[in-house]
Amino acid sequence: MSQFSFETAPKIICEQGGANRLGEIAKGMGISRLFLVTDAGLIKAKLIDGALDSLTAAGVAATVFSDVLADPPELSVQAAVDAARAAGADGVLGFGGGSSLDTAKLVALLACTPQALPDIYGIGLARGPRLPLIQVPTTAGTGSEVTPISILTTPSHEKKGVVSPLLYPDVALLDSRLTLGLPPTVTAMTGVDAMVHAIESFSTRLKKNPLSDALAIKALQLLYANLPAAVNDGKDPTVRENMLLGSLFAGMAFANAPVGAVHALAYPLGGHYGLPHGLTNSLVFVAVLRFNLAAAQGLYAELGRAILPELAAAGDNEAAASFVAAISARVAAMPYAQSLRDAGVKQGDLPMLARDAMNVQRLLVNNPRDVSFDDALAMYQAAY
Repeated sequence: MSQFSFETAPKIICEQGGANRLGEIAKGMGISRLFLVTDAGLIKAKLIDGALDSLTAAGVAATVFSDVLADPPELSVQAAVDAARAAGADGVLGFGGGSSLDTAKLVALLACTPQALPDIYGIGLARGPRLPLIQVPTTAGTGSEVTPISILTTPSHEKKGVVSPLLYPDVALLDSRLTLGLPPTVTAMTGVDAMVHAIESFSTRLKKNPLSDALAIKALQLLYANLPAAVNDGKDPTVRENMLLGSLFAGMAFANAPVGAVHALAYPLGGHYGLPHGLTNSLVFVAVLRFNLAAAQGLYAELGRAILPELAAAGDNEAAASFVAAISARVAAMPYAQSLRDAGVKQGDLPMLARDAMNVQRLLVNNPRDVSFDDALAMYQAAY
C-alpha cells in the first residue's frame, strides 16, 4: 500500500465575482486591519476596487502595498513586512500573480514572527505563528495560492525558496472575472508554467502519490484543452475558470509531489536575466521533456493517453513520444520567445547557467533522470 502525506489549503472558494465578498470573508476570520499585497499594474487596472469596496462595507480597514516586484527580491519583501508591522496588520491578503502571492505569504509570517530571510531558506526552517492569510490569484499559472513555497531572488541573483506548511493560506479564492483582461502573452506564459507543474509533479521521483497524480492529470487535461482558447480569446469566463482550476490542481499536486529539472534550469535564467518565471520554464521545458523521455516513458505515456483520446490503445513508446510532440507543439504556438537566443540569453553564459542549475539540488533530486553538469549544459544548448 502507498504511504504518503498530503497537505493543502483548508478552504478553497471558486466563485465568479467572489472577490467582491472579501470583506465578508476577512471579517469572518476575525480580521479588522487587513494588509493587501498587490502590484501597481492591478491598481491601475482597477482590479482591486471591488475587493476594497467590500472591505470598506464590512468595516475592515485596508492598507494597500503595491510595490511588489517580479521574482521578488529580498529587499522588496522586507519593505512589505515593515509596512505591515507599521500598519498594525492583523491579517494579510495576497492579490495578484505569483510574486504578490509569494510576498504575501512571507509578510503574514514575518510580520508576526520576525526571522531573517537567509535563515529560513530551505525546507521546514521557518517558525510560526503567522497572521491569517487569504490568497487571490489573478493569473492561472503559479498555483501559489495553494503551495507552501515562496520563491525570492537573493542579492547574488539566486532564486531561493522558503518551504514550510506555515505558508499555506487559510483561504484560497478563485474568481475567474479577475483574469478576463490578462493579455495573451501573460496568459500563455502562466498557462505553460501550470502545465510544467502538472507534468513535473506526475513524474517526480521522490514523493509521487495517488492524490497528487489524480490532481496532476486533471490539471493537465484542463490546461492543455483550454490554453489555446484562453490565449486567442480570453473573454470566456468558463475557459478562464478552467485555467484557474487547472493551475490550482497543479499547485496542489506539486506542493506535495515536487517539481524537477525544468524549474532547476529555469531559476538561473530568471535570476541572471530577469525573465518572467513562466517564460523561463517554457524556454527549457521541451529540452527537459526530451532528456527525461527514456526514464519517464511510462509516465509520459499515461499523460499522453489522458490528454489525447486517440492514444487510448497505444503502447508506451508511441504514447510517450506523441505526448512530448503534443506538448512541444502547444509551447511552440505560444506568442513569446521560443529560444534562449531570442530571449536575449548570451551563449557564453550557458556554462554559468548550468553551474547555477546544479546548485538547485532540492529540485534536481526529484527529476526522473539524474542530471549532471554536462546534461544541464546540453539542455541549455538544445534550448538555445
